[in-house]
Amino acid sequence: MVDDIARHFDTPDAWRGPEMQEETSWIYRLSPADIEEFLGAVKVAQATGKEMTAWAVEDFPLPGLSQTIAGWVNELNRGRGFQLIRGFPVRDHSKELCELVYWGLGLHMGTAVSQNTDGDVLGHVRDVGADPAAYGVRLYKTRAEQDFHTDGADVIGLFCLRSGKSGGVSRIVSSVAIYNELVKQRPDLASTLFGSFPFDAQNQQGEGQKPWFDFPICHEENGRLRTFFIPWYIRESQAHAEAPRLSDDQIACVEMIETIANREDFYLDMHFEPGDMQFLKNAAVLHKRTEYEDWDDLDEKRHLLRLWLASHQFLQGDEMLGKGIPTPESVEP
Repeated sequence: MVDDIARHFDTPDAWRGPEMQEETSWIYRLSPADIEEFLGAVKVAQATGKEMTAWAVEDFPLPGLSQTIAGWVNELNRGRGFQLIRGFPVRDHSKELCELVYWGLGLHMGTAVSQNTDGDVLGHVRDVGADPAAYGVRLYKTRAEQDFHTDGADVIGLFCLRSGKSGGVSRIVSSVAIYNELVKQRPDLASTLFGSFPFDAQNQQGEGQKPWFDFPICHEENGRLRTFFIPWYIRESQAHAEAPRLSDDQIACVEMIETIANREDFYLDMHFEPGDMQFLKNAAVLHKRTEYEDWDDLDEKRHLLRLWLASHQFLQGDEMLGKGIPTPESVEP
């Protein structure tokens, strides 16, 4: 079994950060025509009289960008697994209009899914003064560093409205490249990654459900590696006496993933500028955010919009959501 699983995945999503830093194919800069098309689509959608969350794709027409957007989705699905769109003039428009633009773009890339127990489908990533050390606190509500992890949807999207004073770097890494390196160093651990790990449910389990869930870090479908990884959820599962105890091999797997992910020869840094839109394939890319210092001015404080999308255009359509994981709000930090 080790020989079968412990193999190299030679797929486009097995990239290294330094090699991506040398090219710009993953960056698309919006043209004036692109921006005008977004603004025009907002007017069309508003004219329907529908609430934003009730819009259909046809309510937000983007005929000039349709092929480009299809290319982004294909790159997420079949290619490197990430895309950065740069240059929307957020300073020229209200935050409310920017929300409409981002939501409309999301319609063309997938279906928005809930991000928390409140049912939010368009999230706001900003510091609200929450204690990052408190159990169950979602770290996106703080300025603290978030270590490498995945979220709970096919595609994870962020739209930067305001950047912080310093720090807050978006750092991404290929989970496929990490796997290749791990099995190169420790092929005996490969089969462990494909077995179930306990994940803490962060008090968001349903009534009558256990406070943890079981899921493998890795699984393979159609020749592509899929990864689900939230290391502190794995460790915090051990607070529940009934949860399975982590084996020495499981602990070694988690520590090796974290170590490799944080190597400079693996990760890629993105310094968000206002107007940047980042999209990541959850099953192929781990992401983190470095700690940041914010501005004093409330209007200038770091503020990102977030979308979680289920993409019907992906190979499996539902990716992690169809694999027995609890609802998305149960698995995102």
